[in-house]
Order: sequence, then structure tokens, then C-alpha cells
Amino acid sequence: MLLAISGWNIINIILIAILLYMVGNWGYYKLRGRMLGGAIDNETFEQTMRKAQLIDLRDKKDFNAGHILGARNMPYTQYKSWQNELRKDLPVYLYETGQNISIRIAIHLKKAGFTDVKWLKDGYSSWEGKKKKVEKKY
Repeated sequence: MLLAISGWNIINIILIAILLYMVGNWGYYKLRGRMLGGAIDNETFEQTMRKAQLIDLRDKKDFNAGHILGARNMPYTQYKSWQNELRKDLPVYLYETGQNISIRIAIHLKKAGFTDVKWLKDGYSSWEGKKKKVEKKY
């Protein structure tokens, strides 16, 4: 006996599959982040960031709007082009809006031989330390 599947049922199945993928992907990176143990809170980040390579993974537009004082803008979308600019003998501190992208990049850096990679636990949106904005030149 064949089951009759309507168009709405197909759409619902596709939407459920997309939702399951998104939740699974989020959960996977949360678990990997815990396994790496690189999430640090604002206070620890601020106290130790002077000895590290501080990397802002957001787009240039977001970086120019405001960033942590001393950070270098290296968008995550261009990871392969800037990875070789970092020193493996120094700690690498990452941040972005949240932390999912930071975890992804930390995984890549660890595979590339970086031993000390950390990221800001709640991302830039929760940063309370010194910030800098890039002034527009007309």
C-alpha cells in the first residue's frame, strides 16, 4: 500500500530536517568547545589578553563600528588567508558576536598546530572592557 504524501507534508518534513540540522550543528560545536576548554570569561580575557594575539573574527564593518582595544581584524570568512600570519608560539585569543564561529576557528587552529587558543565566552556583545571605534575619513 502506498502512502499519499501531500505537498504540505513534504514541506513540513523538509523544515523539520533543516531544524534538526541546525540544532545538531549548534550542539556539536558546543560540545567541541567544551572539549577544547578554551572559553574564558570577560575578566580573565581582559587580564591576559596583552600577552596574546587578539583576533576579531567579525566583518570589517562590525570591527570599524567598535572592537576590543588592541584587536586585529581577521574575518573568519578569510581564515585560510590570514592563518599563516599568526605565531604558533604565542596564545591566540578569538572573539566575535557570539562564540560558535570562534569555536570553529579554534578547532582549525588547533589542527594547524596552535597549542594555546582561547575565545571570549559570551562574545563581543557582552564585552565590558575598553573599546575602540575606527573613525571615518571623508
